[in-house]
Amino acid sequence: MSFGTSDSLRPVILDDVRGAQKMLSGVARVTALEGSRYLSHLVGAPVHLKCENLQRTGSFKLRGAYVRIAGLRPEERAAGVVAASAGNHAQGVALASTLLGVHSTVFMPVGAPLPKIAATMEYGAEVRMHGQVVDETMAAAQEYAQETGAVFIHPFDHPDIIAGQGTVGLEILEQCPEVRTIVVGVGGGGLAAGIAVAVKAVRPDVRLVGVQAEGAAAYPPSLAQGRPVAIDAPSTMADGIKVGCPGDVPFKIIGDLLDEVRTVSEDALSSALLLCLERAKLVVEPAGASPVAALMSEPRAFKGPVVALLSGGNVDPLLLQRILRHGMAAAGRYLSLRVRLTDRPGALAALLGSLSVLDANVLDVSHVRTDPRLGLTEVEVELQLETKGPEHCDEVTAALRGAGYTVLS
Repeated sequence: MSFGTSDSLRPVILDDVRGAQKMLSGVARVTALEGSRYLSHLVGAPVHLKCENLQRTGSFKLRGAYVRIAGLRPEERAAGVVAASAGNHAQGVALASTLLGVHSTVFMPVGAPLPKIAATMEYGAEVRMHGQVVDETMAAAQEYAQETGAVFIHPFDHPDIIAGQGTVGLEILEQCPEVRTIVVGVGGGGLAAGIAVAVKAVRPDVRLVGVQAEGAAAYPPSLAQGRPVAIDAPSTMADGIKVGCPGDVPFKIIGDLLDEVRTVSEDALSSALLLCLERAKLVVEPAGASPVAALMSEPRAFKGPVVALLSGGNVDPLLLQRILRHGMAAAGRYLSLRVRLTDRPGALAALLGSLSVLDANVLDVSHVRTDPRLGLTEVEVELQLETKGPEHCDEVTAALRGAGYTVLS
């Protein structure tokens, strides 16, 4: 174990992770492992949720940040630390620095969610807003480090960070010694790499599956080419795993130790977040829900017992509201219809009466009268309905058509 060394490309081994676990005792919580009856039934084997969304600062990031900063030499601590993040890493660095008595400056992109900015400041960091995207924010933080001598704390590309995150893997083995598959979200790769180092050294038979969002999946092409490859304009609601290029240190570990990297759609992410909220009563951010999305997308591909890592729960309330609507639509709980009517008194009331009989709840109604496709006496009504699922959606549509309505989807 060699915390604090300047060799940022040194290998990470099991002793590093065990040393990090001792260092984090009394600092990071040993988060709960909760069983999921719904996912267990879906997969056909026991499924457990590792709740890092309930960690201090709301994500696993405190682990790596604390280990990295605790390993600095006294003169490095005196110079302070600097980081760049849109949320979770920012909060982890802020709290770790405060606990260790080190001044921290955190650069955050303009437009970062206000609750995350407020939390970072409350944990003790000096926050500076810079750039529209994290890459610009990262460049500003690195420039600040060069100008001031502050130590730049990378979110994933450093052995100490990886060792700290790997303590999650040791906890999983202690809490579920019979585990056969661990599923973890992958952004830059620090968390997956740390877990891989810890788990494969103790239980090489455990299958490790990484999960990326389809629109921000840099690892599949990188692994295919044998080197980190940047992708253009990564796009996903899961900002915690929205990373355009793997880190050099985690990439080598993941290439050597991870068994598979899967991708999931935006619909799957929102459906998984909704499931965590409804069935497990857990608030999880989209990145944290990515392992659950993978299980829901192809449940029989995973041998149990399975542990799905909920990596974080820091989701902006406004984003959560939009994601929940998206998730309900993806799950068939919302139905959008356009119905053509004769433009006469009572026509809309009759339509709404039909929907009431069908037990579909009307959320929104709007009229369209200016479409050139409409006849002189016609009107189109756009309806947003709350339904009970895909079968109910089909029943509503079929019943309206059976009643003589022209229904357009």
